Amino acid sequence: MKKIIILLTLLMLLVAACSSSTSDPAQTVEKYMQAKADADADTISQLLCSEMENVLERESRTFESVTGVHIEGMDCQQVGDSQVVSCEGTIIATYGTEDTEFPLAAYRVVEEDGEWKWCGEAGR
Repeated sequence: MKKIIILLTLLMLLVAACSSSTSDPAQTVEKYMQAKADADADTISQLLCSEMENVLERESRTFESVTGVHIEGMDCQQVGDSQVVSCEGTIIATYGTEDTEFPLAAYRVVEEDGEWKWCGEAGR
């Protein structure tokens, strides 16, 4: 009887591990935003939801014509139990000799294949 209880407990733990997400939505958004600032198409592709796959080139080339792209003060938090991650901070890019700031916003995330994926700005 004791072996059956242990076996059932292990089975329940295995099922729970397989059904839960293996990443944090806020960390996914932070990684995505950093990859976008770095023009890292491979990472963007890995973190982009299937619904947004058609914008991969646009997303990876957003800051292609500028220099000095970096993120300052990035802090992202999931909004409750929702599929929204709200971020503070700014992407700064230099156009010619002038710095332009792009405030971070709220982003939608979805869980696909057990991983959180970035899926555009929230409210769009």
